[in-house]
Amino acid sequence: MTLAVTGHRDLTEQTAELVRAELRKLLAARAAEGPLTGLSCLARGADTIFAEELVEAGGELVVVLPAQHYRENKVRPDHAPVFDRLVDVAVEVHELDFAQVSHEAYEAANEVLLSRADVVVAVWDGRPPAGPGGTGDLVQRSRAAGVEVVRVWPEGSERAGTA
Repeated sequence: MTLAVTGHRDLTEQTAELVRAELRKLLAARAAEGPLTGLSCLARGADTIFAEELVEAGGELVVVLPAQHYRENKVRPDHAPVFDRLVDVAVEVHELDFAQVSHEAYEAANEVLLSRADVVVAVWDGRPPAGPGGTGDLVQRSRAAGVEVVRVWPEGSERAGTA
């Protein structure tokens, strides 16, 4: 089974731990059904938490980078060690051919996720899409394509700055 993650980057610390616990349970249940492959763009927040828990559950990680030189241009120094560790354990790193990170690059990355996913795991507050290439947008596109969407947003979850 192939799962792709989409989700918010701006999770509060408490929400990150709630989400981690829910993802751990979800991945354990799915792993009981058979081998897991997970796709992630490794953005801070939901993408990274999913990737860490997937690897911990014994799944194979596929990294989808929205643009060339993504690490150098978008990964902050405090996130770099976990980003690098996850890239190192990935069975595949798919780098898109965009020179810069943009809405277009994120939309293309979402297309890769959607094209390969049996299930989209959305760490999502349920709000309408803020624009193309984001979490809500991928949820809408997944549902329209008939791809199962599993929403993970535990009770008490908040995004930083929106509490």
